[in-house]
Amino acid sequence: MPASAPADPAASADLARRIGGWLSLYRLLVPAVLLGARALAGATFMPVTHPSLFVGACAGYFGAALTLVVLQGLRGVQPLIQPLANSMLDATAIGLILYASGGVASGLGILLALPVLALTLLAQRREGLLIAAAATAAVLVPQGLISMHSAHPTDLATAGMLGVVLFAIAVAVWPLTDRLRSSEATVRRQEVDLANLAQLSEYIVRHLRESILVIDPEDRIRLINESAARLLGETARVQAPLAQVCPALLERLARWRESTDSTGLFPLQDPTFAAPDGAREIRAHFAALGEHSPAAVLVFLEDTSALAEKVQQSKLAALGRLSASIAHEIRNPVGAMSHAGQLLGESAALGPEDRRLTEIIRTHAGRVSHIIDSVLRLSRREAARAEQLALADWADAFREEFCETMQLPPDRLVLSVPERAITIRFDPAQLRQIVWNLCENALRHAMPDSGAGVIEIRCGRRSGRRPFLEIADRGPGVPQDQVERIFEPFFSSGRGTGLGLFLARELAQANGATLLYEPRHGGGSVFRLVFADPNRWTGEIET
Repeated sequence: MPASAPADPAASADLARRIGGWLSLYRLLVPAVLLGARALAGATFMPVTHPSLFVGACAGYFGAALTLVVLQGLRGVQPLIQPLANSMLDATAIGLILYASGGVASGLGILLALPVLALTLLAQRREGLLIAAAATAAVLVPQGLISMHSAHPTDLATAGMLGVVLFAIAVAVWPLTDRLRSSEATVRRQEVDLANLAQLSEYIVRHLRESILVIDPEDRIRLINESAARLLGETARVQAPLAQVCPALLERLARWRESTDSTGLFPLQDPTFAAPDGAREIRAHFAALGEHSPAAVLVFLEDTSALAEKVQQSKLAALGRLSASIAHEIRNPVGAMSHAGQLLGESAALGPEDRRLTEIIRTHAGRVSHIIDSVLRLSRREAARAEQLALADWADAFREEFCETMQLPPDRLVLSVPERAITIRFDPAQLRQIVWNLCENALRHAMPDSGAGVIEIRCGRRSGRRPFLEIADRGPGVPQDQVERIFEPFFSSGRGTGLGLFLARELAQANGATLLYEPRHGGGSVFRLVFADPNRWTGEIET
C-alpha cells in the first residue's frame, strides 16, 4: 500500500502538538483513575492477580507521561512527534497493567485503542501498521503468558479479536489522517495569507500620502499613519486620547456623531481648523467603521494649506498681470481727478453742499489710488530678506511706534510676552507690514467710535516649539460664512480694499510662516502668525 504524501511541516507540527497534548492528558488520567478505583473499590470491583506489578506499572506509566509533558513544556524543546517510539511506551505500560489484572478478561485491553488512534494520525501508513502491531503484541503477549499457567486458555481468542480491532482502527484512520493533514495545511496557508494581508494593509495605510487615523468609541487613536502623525504632532500615537492630541478635531468628531445626516463625510462648508503646531489648516472627513453603535470612526485629514497656497499663487500671478495692464491706464486719470477735486474745493465760490461733493470726490479718488498702490506693491513684491530677530524686543519697538503714529494710548495696545528668549527668522520690514495691517484692522473694525476696547499682542510658543505672534480683539468677529474668504483678494466686508489680509498672508508664506484666523472665546477675533521652526533654518528664505 503506498505511503501518503508528506504534509506541510508547519501544519504537521501544529497537528502533532495538539494531538500530543490530548494524548499526554490521557496518559496521566489512565493510571490515576486505575489506582484510584483500586484504592476505593477494593479487590471485589477490580481483581488484580499481581498487585505490586499493577501499582508499579501504573506509577511508571504516570511518571513517564509526566516527564514527557515537562520536557515538551521547556522552551526550545520541540514536541515529541515520533509516533512509533511513543507507541512503545503505551504498549509496554498497558501490557504490564493488563498482565497484572488478569489479561483481556479484565477489559483493560481497550485502553490501547485511543493511543493507536492518536498515534496513527501522526504516522505514515507503514508506521501506523507497526503501531497497531505493537498494541496487538501488548495484548497477546500478556494473555499468552497467563494462558500458559491456566487450564482454560479460551481468552486467547478474545485477545486475537482485540488485536484485529486495533488493526482495523489503524487502517480506518488513514483517510481521516489525509484529510486532517490537508485541512491543517490549508488552515496554515490561510493564516499566513491573512497575516501577510494584514501586514500589507498596515504598510499601505501607514505610507499613504493621505492622512488617515482610526478613532475608537472611547475617542482614543487606534491606528494612525505617518502622514496624519506629522499633521497632528508628536503626541499623536496609538492609544493616545484625541482630547489631548487635538481638541479641535475631537470637537468636530462630536458634532459629526450628533448630526442626523449620516452621509459619512463632513460638510465641505465647515471651516477648517488649525493643526496643533499652528502651521497648517486642516479639514476633517469622517466615516463610520461598522454598523453597530458606537462604532470606530475612520478619519481623513485634508491639509488645505498646500492647495490654498497653489490657489493663492495662481491669484497672485493673475493680479500681477492685471496690475501691469492697469497701472498706467488708471493711475494717471485717478490722479488727475483727485487733483481737480482738490483745486475745485479751494474755490471761494463754492457753497457747503458743493464742498461736500468735492470732498466725496477726493475721498473716493484717494481710495482708488490706495487700491492701485496695494496691487502694484503686491505685484512687485521682492524676495524676503530674512534676519534673526528677538521677538520680544521687536514687539516692544512695534508697540511704541504704532501707538505714537496712531495717537493711541499705550494702555489700549496690551503686549503679553511670557517668554523673552524667543528668536525668529523673518524679514523685519515685511513683519512690520503684516502686524501693522492686523493691528490697524483691529483698530478699525473692533473698536467703536467711543474709543473703548483693547487690542492684545501676544507672543509665545505653540506645541512643537514653533514661535507665534497673535493679534486679539473683542470686536464683532468674522461671520461664520465669511471665515473661508477673508484671505481672498478684494474680499471686503464693506470697508477697506480687501487686499490687506491677502497681502499679509502672502508675506507670511514668503517667510516660511503661516497666518491663521480663529474666533476668540467670549467674542472677537484672533489672527495668529506662526513662524517657521527655528530649529530648521536652512539658509535664506526665498519666495
